[in-house]
Order: sequence, then structure tokens, then C-alpha cells
Amino acid sequence: MNEEAQQPASAPAWVGAYLERIGAARPARADAAALRELQLRHLTAVPFENLSIHLAEDIVLEEEKLVGKIVTDRRGGFCYELNGAFSALLRELGFRVTLLQARTFGDGGRLGIPYDHVALRVETDDATGPWLADVGFGDHALHPLELDTRTEQDDPCGGFRFREAPQGDLDLLRDGSRQFRLDPRPRVLADFRAGSWYHRTSPDSHFTRSPICSRRTGDGRVTLRGRTLITTVQGERHETELGGDAEVLAAYRDHFGLVLTRLPAVRPGPAV
Repeated sequence: MNEEAQQPASAPAWVGAYLERIGAARPARADAAALRELQLRHLTAVPFENLSIHLAEDIVLEEEKLVGKIVTDRRGGFCYELNGAFSALLRELGFRVTLLQARTFGDGGRLGIPYDHVALRVETDDATGPWLADVGFGDHALHPLELDTRTEQDDPCGGFRFREAPQGDLDLLRDGSRQFRLDPRPRVLADFRAGSWYHRTSPDSHFTRSPICSRRTGDGRVTLRGRTLITTVQGERHETELGGDAEVLAAYRDHFGLVLTRLPAVRPGPAV
């Protein structure tokens, strides 16, 4: 395949840079195999992280800003940022993408706020799908899931199944445990601004309580929660308490490719 076929003149310059960021070649066709490869590459290259909340950085839900954060700044993000940017990439590569809102299940099976999570409905050029693609839910399915299938779908991260829920929604289960409730109606990125604001400001949001940075690896996962480095290799979990600020900054750089000049700090909550 020649260079022109790999990167059409009509494609924005950032598309090639995004593919380089995740270590992926431009797919010849927007099919299910390409979607699966792109999702896996994204999950292993771009960390799930909430550091902007604890670095007092603004989070703007606009595609150009989100792509710039991942590609130019070489950062990660949480669901609105990661899936917002990934959706822009997929569209430029020829996939048909719809944003969907979901509510996550918390302690005791309690549902979170509306627009708690954004996921992607993706249609491909082959006779498969539609697919649920998601690079913004942390430890989750490695591969896209078939939205119209109600039997269990095997994934390296477990068995996933969609189950009918009230009002036409779908519950996604992982190994029998409910993950989130998906609303199949199409949304746009601006619809998620209130959810994003809640998660970066509310003391009830788990994102405001501690910095978190996590990335899938070839044989497990690596996570930095505050000063605790957690590595999981083939199901075996190890925790290491890091010491000074320099050691923590080095962990962000070495494990996640994040070059920070200062450590994220949890802001004090409101006086009671």
C-alpha cells in the first residue's frame, strides 16, 4: 500500500499523529477487525487518568481539545475525554459512530447520575455489529462487544452480556455483575458537560477523592493511585508504596508516558 492510500490528502494531519500515538497502522477498511485492533491499541497506549482534576486543569468537551490532549500533550483522560477523542478518530477512519450515555452501577447496585459515562455505538463496513466500543471505562472489555447479542460474549477480561432493562435500556454485565445501564438513544458531546462537571467537582464523585492513572499492559494492568503503584501480571497483584515526589513523577513517566512538572494534589473539600 502506498503512502497516499495510507493517509489520504483529505484526512486531517492529526489522524496520522493519533495513529502513531497508539501504535496503530491506518486500516485499509473500516471493518470489525480494524475496530478491534484500534480499541486494543488505544487501551494499551493511552492511560485512563483523572489528573486534570487534581492539577486544576480545565476539561473542555470539544473534539479538537480532546484530540489535542491525547495526541499533542500525550496525556490520557477519563471517559468523556477518551471516548470523545476516540470517536473523532473512528469517524475520520470511516466508521459510523454514535455517542451513548450510560449510568454506572455503584455500591449496592445503586445507579449513578445520568450522563455518568459515555460509550460508543460503532457501525462497520462489514456485515457485523453494531458494536459497543469503549476505551474510557478503566478495567473493562479489551474488545468491542456486539450490541444486538444477548448471549455471553467471551473477552480476555471476562464474560460480558447485555440484558434488557426498563424503558428500552440495556444493562451490561461482566461475569454476572452489572457494570452500567446503557441508553441507546443518540447523544452529542455537549450533552455530557453536566456529567463531566459533576465528576470533576462533586465530593460525591470518586474522581475528586484521589488521583488515578491506569493502563492496560500486554499481560495485565498497571495503576498509580496516589502514591501506590499497583501492578497486575497474569492475575497476580502487587502493590508498592512510592516515596518522594521524584519517585512518583518517575512512575508517571516510566509506566504511562506522562511527563509532569508537579504532582496532582487532592483539593480540600468544603467545610462541614
